[in-house]
Amino acid sequence: MVISQRVVRKAVFPVAGLGTSILPATKAAPKELLTVVDKPLIHYAVEEAAAAGIREMIFVTSRNKRAIEDHFDKAYELETVLALQKRYELLGELRRLFPPDISYACVRQQEALGLGNAIACARAVVGDEPFAVVLADELIDAAKPGIAQLIDAFRWSGQSVLAAYRPNGYAGTPQGFVDGTPLGRRRYRVTSASSSPRSNASELALAGRFIFTSEIFDHLGPQDPNAEGEIDLVDALDGLLNEQQVLARELDGERFDCGTKLGYLAATLHYGLRHPQLGAPFAELVRQARTGRASIQIEARVAQRRFATRNERERLGIDPL
Repeated sequence: MVISQRVVRKAVFPVAGLGTSILPATKAAPKELLTVVDKPLIHYAVEEAAAAGIREMIFVTSRNKRAIEDHFDKAYELETVLALQKRYELLGELRRLFPPDISYACVRQQEALGLGNAIACARAVVGDEPFAVVLADELIDAAKPGIAQLIDAFRWSGQSVLAAYRPNGYAGTPQGFVDGTPLGRRRYRVTSASSSPRSNASELALAGRFIFTSEIFDHLGPQDPNAEGEIDLVDALDGLLNEQQVLARELDGERFDCGTKLGYLAATLHYGLRHPQLGAPFAELVRQARTGRASIQIEARVAQRRFATRNERERLGIDPL
């Protein structure tokens, strides 16, 4: 079968990392299975790829990530119980979340050698086709899925495409930085890539979404590890730039870095408020929590006045009740 070199059929999910930035939550549980509202992070990532038309999902795992494979396996016992209990609506929703036309494959990353090495581990499964890379700990909430935006740019150019955003305010930890020259609406030709920001006005931060041609693999194997002992994806991008053009697509939508604790909390709040069933009651819960905090502060001041001694009241400048 001949595959068009501008059709993206496969997505690689590097999920072998230890998730040390959000310990102790990830001490025994995979980071990618942390739940935002009612779905784990990896499920959001797979849904995004599926919504972009991708039907072959490749997980790069490690020996402690078997639960990720189990999540996407068929749960015969659970479905049987739901059917016997006549909970057909829940059963239908469960089956909808796991479409039968999607296939899953797993490869192992034997050592924690970084993102570049994790992508390289998928080479035998990907072959010579273009493919997507999705980092599950980054959520992109957009009208058009983040990967779909990159695929559009890839179909237009036939070149590797990197997801990018403007680093303003809190946005978590980027995957690197690139400089580029504009090519059209939110598209740039990448001129350089680096692991650290250079404070250039044209500089873009990299998000956890990529479309690569198979040539990227030639730059992921032979390079030496960096100071942290990892194969750096940004170093591979530098090598790729010496051979061909690479594009950056500034993403539409909101990005949440759930590999950080604050980013994970921000994503939970955002997706909770947008949930079709839970959004309204959750918004009320948030409102009550904010009101409750204010009342707690008032009660604390009253208690301080009530129980402070005269000397303490004078020292603190508290008027007696």
